[in-house]
Amino acid sequence: MAKTLIVAINGSPRADGNTAFLLLQAINQCIQMGAATEIIHCQSILKDQKTPYCMACTSPCTGKCYKDKELAKAYEILSRADGIIAGSPVYFGTVSAQLKSFWDKSRKLRAEKKLLNVVGGALACGGSRFGGQETTLRAIHDMFLVQGMIIVGDGYHENDCGHMGVAAQRPADGDANAIERNRILTKRIIQVAEATRALRTR
Repeated sequence: MAKTLIVAINGSPRADGNTAFLLLQAINQCIQMGAATEIIHCQSILKDQKTPYCMACTSPCTGKCYKDKELAKAYEILSRADGIIAGSPVYFGTVSAQLKSFWDKSRKLRAEKKLLNVVGGALACGGSRFGGQETTLRAIHDMFLVQGMIIVGDGYHENDCGHMGVAAQRPADGDANAIERNRILTKRIIQVAEATRALRTR
């Protein structure tokens, strides 16, 4: 049986910032649990796009805007995922433009049901403890729901990953609470992904 594949999506414009730090921590947890991993940095993936945001130029989507581009490679990775951890900094109480653009262009994946029953979890990092993290997490959940994904949030009292996901405060490497919740969220994503493997028929 193939290893469970967990894909981390970095919605930050920085490949080495707070969001990336948490995602790399999650990847390390995945590796410890025997899962395969990939990481996608939205900022670099979108660089070769003539227009970085979706214009709904065809319906249904043909994916012509990203044919033979980096985005096509990223979506191919995403289409094999058993679980996805999406992270974003908080920008005006919601996700970054980079993450939104990356997800908006995934309409073809939705039409092909590539992410149906894939397990998803979210993390967000804000400038303060109550800096819009939960609304950002909810925005990621909404994006997941439209793809028909299974969302992981709070677990149980003694192993709590946060009601809606990981709400971190920068600097993330100094936020012990977020680091621990990130570990728990990642563990739950893997567990649920393995338990629901039969639901993903591609």
